[in-house]
Amino acid sequence: METCSDLFLYKDEIPWCPAGAGVRRQILGFDNQIMLVKVEFEKGAVGAAHSHYHSQSTYVASGVFEFTVDGIIKKVKEGDGIHIPPNVVHSTKCIEPGILIDAFSPMREDFI
Repeated sequence: METCSDLFLYKDEIPWCPAGAGVRRQILGFDNQIMLVKVEFEKGAVGAAHSHYHSQSTYVASGVFEFTVDGIIKKVKEGDGIHIPPNVVHSTKCIEPGILIDAFSPMREDFI
C-alpha cells in the first residue's frame, strides 16, 4: 500500500515533532521510497548513536555539528553533506545551533 504526504507542504503548516532534548523535526515530504526531514538542533543537543536499515544523506543547512559515522569523527558546517550507508552507527552533537536536512530511502515509517 502506498503511503505518502501531500504534494505541497508549507513550513508554517507542518507540525514540529520532538526528537530528543533540544531537537525537533518537520516531515517535508515522503512516499514509500523516500523521505525528506528538517531537523532543528539547539546548541549542545545530541542525536544519540543509532543505526537503521535506511540509506541517509544529510545536508547541513545551518549551524556547526560534530558527526560520528562508523567511528569516524568530523566537524561539518553550513553547506556540507554527510552520507550514511544502511546499518552504520552514527550520531551528532550540535556545536552551533542549526538545521539539518535529512533524506532517507526508503521512508522512515517510525517517523509517521
